[in-house]
Amino acid sequence: MRSMEMEHFCAASRVMIVAGKGGVGKTTVTAVIAVAAARAGASVLIVEIEGKSGLARCFAAPPLEYGEAQLQPRIRARTLTPDEALLEYLEDRGLRRISKRLVRSGALDVVATAVPGMQDILVLGKVKQLEQAATADLILIDAPAAGHTVSFLQSPRGLLDAVRVGPVHAQANDVAEMLADPNRCRVVLVTHAEETPVNELVDTAFALEERVGVHLGPIVVNAFPTDPGPLVPIAADARLLGIDIPTADVVALDAAAEFRRDRHELARGHADRLARSLPLPQLRLPFEYPEIGPAEVDRLADALTRGVAMLPEPRP
Repeated sequence: MRSMEMEHFCAASRVMIVAGKGGVGKTTVTAVIAVAAARAGASVLIVEIEGKSGLARCFAAPPLEYGEAQLQPRIRARTLTPDEALLEYLEDRGLRRISKRLVRSGALDVVATAVPGMQDILVLGKVKQLEQAATADLILIDAPAAGHTVSFLQSPRGLLDAVRVGPVHAQANDVAEMLADPNRCRVVLVTHAEETPVNELVDTAFALEERVGVHLGPIVVNAFPTDPGPLVPIAADARLLGIDIPTADVVALDAAAEFRRDRHELARGHADRLARSLPLPQLRLPFEYPEIGPAEVDRLADALTRGVAMLPEPRP
C-alpha cells in the first residue's frame, strides 16, 4: 500500500477548515499544517476567523489585521470579520459612498445582522472569493470553536431556505457548493485524547456530515503523551552510573515515570475509542509546552509530516 506524501495531503482540497473544541490547540494545528505545507512547496494563506486566536504568536509576528501579512516566505495570514467583509463587498460593487455612510452612522451592525446567518455568510463568501481567485495553493481557516463551527458552516443552507432570490441567495448557494465539494473544501477536526474532547468531536463530526454535508479529513489528536518506553527503576540506572541518589528522590522519579506510562495508556485508550466511533485516519502530535512559538511549531510540523507519510494513499 502506497503512503501519502505531504504534498498530496495539502493538495487534496484548496480550502482546509481547522476546527475543534476550545482549548485543544486548533490554532496551533493550523500553524503546524501551514508550516508543513510550505515545506512541501505549497503557498499558504491562513485566515483567522475569531481574531484573537494567538495565531500570530506561533510565528512570533505582530497581531494580524484584515490586510495580509507575510509570516514566512510561503505563508501569509489575515483576519476576516463580517463588518470588514461587508464593507469590501459593497466597495467592490461601486458602493463605497454607501459603505462610508454605514460606518459613520453606526448602522453597519444592523445591516450585517439583518438576516440570521448573514454574518457567517459574509465571512464564508469572502473565503469562497479567495478560493476562486486561487489566492494560494492552500487556504487554511482557523475556524470558531466547535460549538459555533456547525452553525457557522450551516449558515449557507439556512439562508437558502430563508432568502429565495437575490445576491444573498446567490452567495449562499455558491458557498454551499464549495463546502460540499471535497476537491474544494474539507474540515480537519482537532481533539485531545481525553474523554470530553473526544465525545464532543464525535458529535461535531456527525453534525458536520449530516447537517452541512462537508467532507472530513484526518483527525488531529493534539498534545498526545509520548510513549515513555519500558520503565527501568531509577535506582538501578543510578547504580550503573555510580550516582548516589537519595531514596526520596528515587521514589519520586519512579512515580513520575509510572505517571507518564499511565497517562500514555489512558490517552491511547481514548484515541482507540475515537477510532471505533469515527473511522477516520488519525494524526497524532506530541505534547509541547503551553507557550507555542516558532521552534515548537517546527517540531510539530516534523511530527505531522511523519504522520502523514504513514497514511495510506487515497484511491483515485
